Amino acid sequence: MRILLAEDDETLGELTEHQLKRQYHVVDWMKDGLQARAAISAGRYDVYVLDWMLPEMTGLELVREIRRKEDHTPILLLTARDAVQDRVEGLRAGADDYMIKPFAFEELEARLIALFRRQDRGYQSSDMLTLGDVSAHLDRFEVSRRGTAILLTRREFQLLICLMRHAGQVLSREQLLDHVWGLASDVTLNVVDATIRLLRKKVDGPYETKCIQSVYGAGYRFIIGGE
Repeated sequence: MRILLAEDDETLGELTEHQLKRQYHVVDWMKDGLQARAAISAGRYDVYVLDWMLPEMTGLELVREIRRKEDHTPILLLTARDAVQDRVEGLRAGADDYMIKPFAFEELEARLIALFRRQDRGYQSSDMLTLGDVSAHLDRFEVSRRGTAILLTRREFQLLICLMRHAGQVLSREQLLDHVWGLASDVTLNVVDATIRLLRKKVDGPYETKCIQSVYGAGYRFIIGGE
């Protein structure tokens, strides 16, 4: 899923972003309501995760504005408010779900997947990703191409999923490093290049049609059917 996360708490925002990315979701993290509003206007997301008490513009104000614009993207509100009247107010404003802090990240992801499924956007399985003749089972860390199993390391698998989630889009080495290892790690960009080489050898090597492409000076991308 492509997720807009709006949370001003640095620690919680960073942890939530990291945990969701570990599950192969694309996350744009905004730290105030106006940043979130601009991101929503400029992009397309599968779900919005909004903190109630955002600076500049509250999450509740954002919910109301989103619904006034007839944007029906699912919204999950995060808040420390646990009074019944607060929950009712958030839901009546247009939120689809509500989580009280602190929360378990596993439950947050499960609720987001449930919200996404309700949208009926062709999302068939939370643990299966297929593009062209390449299929990945996210829960079993298994990959196959044209029915033939491909054995990948965990990092190779994470890189492949990241590229597949952004099919057709060029991802820089820095973006791949962030998605797979995290910018706080001591992994260098050379490790990204080396892992990509190993991944291409396994996924593309035996086949005439190549899915993983290098874009000189920019990064890498996954092309469906090698187009």
